[in-house]
Amino acid sequence: MPLYEFLCHDCGGRFEELVRGQEQVLCPACQAKNVERLLSAPAAAHLSSLPTLSQGCPPPSHGPCGPGCCRLP
Repeated sequence: MPLYEFLCHDCGGRFEELVRGQEQVLCPACQAKNVERLLSAPAAAHLSSLPTLSQGCPPPSHGPCGPGCCRLP
């Protein structure tokens, strides 16, 4: 389920909501249906947070590694 950010045109509130398919989203503050889905920047992991070989990833000779696991430090 994707998490979207919304703006309520009735009360001006901004909120995030998990949305399944085409379900109707209501403002949690005023229960209005007059909401607009906003464009949000996607979240991305910072390279320093990815594991490296020195942090316990399997060496490449032991099969495929996970995404970013065997990058050079």
